[in-house]
Amino acid sequence: MTPPRPFGRKSPQISTREPIIQEPEPFEPEATRRDADVTESSRANRGWWDRNADEYQIEHGTFLGDDRFVWGPEGLDEVEAELLGPPEDLKGKDVLEIGAGAAQCSRWLAAQEARPVALDLSHRQLQHALRIGGRVPLVEADAGALPFADGSFDLACSAYGALPFVADPVRVLREVHRVLRPGGRFVFSVTHPIRWAFPDEPGPEGLSVSASYFDRVPYVEQDDEGNAVYVEHHRTVGDRVRDIVAGGFRLLDLVEPEWPAWNTQEWGGWSPLRGNLIPGTAIFVCERD
Repeated sequence: MTPPRPFGRKSPQISTREPIIQEPEPFEPEATRRDADVTESSRANRGWWDRNADEYQIEHGTFLGDDRFVWGPEGLDEVEAELLGPPEDLKGKDVLEIGAGAAQCSRWLAAQEARPVALDLSHRQLQHALRIGGRVPLVEADAGALPFADGSFDLACSAYGALPFVADPVRVLREVHRVLRPGGRFVFSVTHPIRWAFPDEPGPEGLSVSASYFDRVPYVEQDDEGNAVYVEHHRTVGDRVRDIVAGGFRLLDLVEPEWPAWNTQEWGGWSPLRGNLIPGTAIFVCERD
C-alpha cells in the first residue's frame, strides 16, 4: 500500500530552471513502512524538498500561482473560504505561514495588507520564493522549533506544510500556540486521513481499500543503505483532534472540500474521479485561548 503522497510528489529529477543546484543522479528509493523519529523525518524531508523543489514548482506553479492562497488540490481558495477571517480583517495582522514553499500564500496575505512571514524547512523552496519576488520575509527553520518570541503573531496557517511530515505533531502545535497571541487562529490543511486506506492512484484502482485506516506506521522511502530520504506520517481524524487539544487549541471547524466541477486536473493521487467520491483534503480551523 502506498499512502497519499504530498500534493504533487514525483521522483527526483534535475530541473532546467535557474539557478540550478547540481544533484546526484536520481535513484529509485525503496518504499516501506517503518518507524521514523523526529530527527530522521526532518532530515529526510529537508533533503527531499531541496532535491524536488524545482520540479514541484515547474509542474504545479501555474495552479498555485505566484500570489494565490489555495488550500489543496481541490482548488479551495482562501479568498472564498475565509478560514482565516474576512480579507478586510487581515489588514495589519502578523501572520506566520508554516511550510510556505515558494510563499504563494504569503504573497496573497501581503496583498490584503497583512504582515506575513514565510517559513519553510527547505532552502531550495525558499530560493523559489526569492525568484518569484515580493517583500515577504523568508525564514528557513524547522516547524518544531520556531525561531520567534512568544506571542509574535495574530494568525498562523499551513497549506499542506509541515504537519503531514513530522513525527511529533503535538510539538509543532505547541510551538504554534506559543508564538500566537491569545485568540489567535491556526488553520492547517493535510491529506485527508481516510486516503491512507486507499492506494495513491487517481484512477479506478485508487477506489478500493487496500490497507487499514488505523495503521499508523510511517511511510518511508529509503536508499540502499536504509537511510530515509522521504517520510510521511499518518494520523487518523481522531488523532488530529486529540493533537490539536494537546497543543492547547480549540477546534472550531473541520472543512472537507468537495471537488469542484471546474477542476479537471489530476495531481498525484487526487483526481475528479476520486474527489467526487471520497475527500482528499482535511482543513482544521483552530483557535488559541
